[in-house]
Amino acid sequence: MRIALLVFPGVQLLDVAGPMDVFHEASRQSGKPGAYQFDLVALEEGPVRADNGMLFQPTATIDTLDRVVDTLLVTGSHAVQDVTGNARLMQWLQRQAAAVRRIGSVCSGAWLLAHAGLLHGRRVTTHWNLSASLARRFEQVQVEHDQIYLRDGNLYTSAGVTAGMDLALALVEEDLGRDVALAVARELVMFIKRPGGQSQFSAHLAAQTAQRDPIRQVQEWVLKNLDEDLTVDQLAAQAGMSVRNFSRAFKSDTGETPADFVEAARLDTARRLLEETANPLKRIAARSGFHDQNSLRRAFVRRLGVTPGDYRLRFRPQDA
Repeated sequence: MRIALLVFPGVQLLDVAGPMDVFHEASRQSGKPGAYQFDLVALEEGPVRADNGMLFQPTATIDTLDRVVDTLLVTGSHAVQDVTGNARLMQWLQRQAAAVRRIGSVCSGAWLLAHAGLLHGRRVTTHWNLSASLARRFEQVQVEHDQIYLRDGNLYTSAGVTAGMDLALALVEEDLGRDVALAVARELVMFIKRPGGQSQFSAHLAAQTAQRDPIRQVQEWVLKNLDEDLTVDQLAAQAGMSVRNFSRAFKSDTGETPADFVEAARLDTARRLLEETANPLKRIAARSGFHDQNSLRRAFVRRLGVTPGDYRLRFRPQDA
């Protein structure tokens, strides 16, 4: 299978090298040295300098690539904005999307796919620091803000940087089976699927990204008052806004509803208590603002895919 990775000046090197190493190791573990082959596709001829200063040599450009590609991955970095206005690139992405079996993005590479019109009506994820702006800029894109990677048909998107390796490992499992993927994960010291589900960032980080002061202040107040009732009416009053305006502004700034943020904040606290204390689940539920143990358990299973007990077994140090 031929994997093409789109690169550009200022690309995040790990967005490129991480997935490549996963695919390369999969070829080795499968006993099929040619299972995966690669093309690094640049916009122009010549070496590309990554964001960290390292130079590397692409194997083709968007004008010269003439091999059949199975999977195209669009890499990202802070420099992604510099190439969104490149009409040649947008047209090339559209042509490739119609021809390849799979197309995907690592980190902010989703921004390029969105500008090329390839994410309309699709479920996607990206780096937590870009997800809210992606949702605002492209209203027809269904951005899920707290995922490591997502599949929507033949479209695969992943969160920031190292999440590209998680995505590549998922593709390996699709292509070569779980046994090979597990062997790759062991060799590269990765989780075949991260314990604790697919959460990529915490409510405390999210509370730093809201653009409006009243919204950010309410988020900070929530984090300090998790044992309160925290209804949307109460939060709107805290912000000095009507419920309707508050709900609209909150979703616009954060990409999630007030209720979703409250649950995420409570879950963060519960996770920390499970990791750092031997408190019984009943006490943890109360301290993190859940009504009871059942509410705590439902939130864990829904958002993280594990029970609180299993989470504690995996993450609490043995001597804690």
